[in-house]
Amino acid sequence: MIMNLAWTVIVAQEVEQISEEGSSGAALLLPAPEELIAGIIAFGIIFAVVWKFALPALQATIEKRQDAVRMNLEAAEKAKVEAESLLLDYRAQVAGAKGEASDIVAEARDAGEAVKADIIARAEVEADQIKVRAGEEIVSERERAEADLRRQVADLSIDVAERVVGSTLDADAQRDLVDRYIDELGGVQ
Repeated sequence: MIMNLAWTVIVAQEVEQISEEGSSGAALLLPAPEELIAGIIAFGIIFAVVWKFALPALQATIEKRQDAVRMNLEAAEKAKVEAESLLLDYRAQVAGAKGEASDIVAEARDAGEAVKADIIARAEVEADQIKVRAGEEIVSERERAEADLRRQVADLSIDVAERVVGSTLDADAQRDLVDRYIDELGGVQ
């Protein structure tokens, strides 16, 4: 506050001095020639110091910043190119993987068809074997049934012959008689 008061007093004295001299208001706006020369000299010195010391440092800083920005842009461009390359590689890998997957599915389908055909072929072979065995069993059973039937017919024939003849025949004679009888029956059929 004291400073403000001091400035106010100084300005008031200046205004009073100017009004006593009878100058116009332009004197308030224009500096005194001594002050103007001192200001120009001070400006020249400051300009020379700034030109000599501050400007090169400022230019070096600006150049460093420009270089850093340029390098960052180049790095960003390089990263972009790499990213695009990787993207293309990944797309190619995905396409290859899709192709491989479809190949695997096709191979699995073909393998499944082959297994199916193999199972069907084995089943047909097994069915044929079962048919052959069944045929053999039928023939065997038929032969056995015929043999059993011959025995039964022989026994019945012997019983009938014994009743008719009234005497007992020996076993060999009975068999010969039955075999002849069966052969005669077989010839009739």
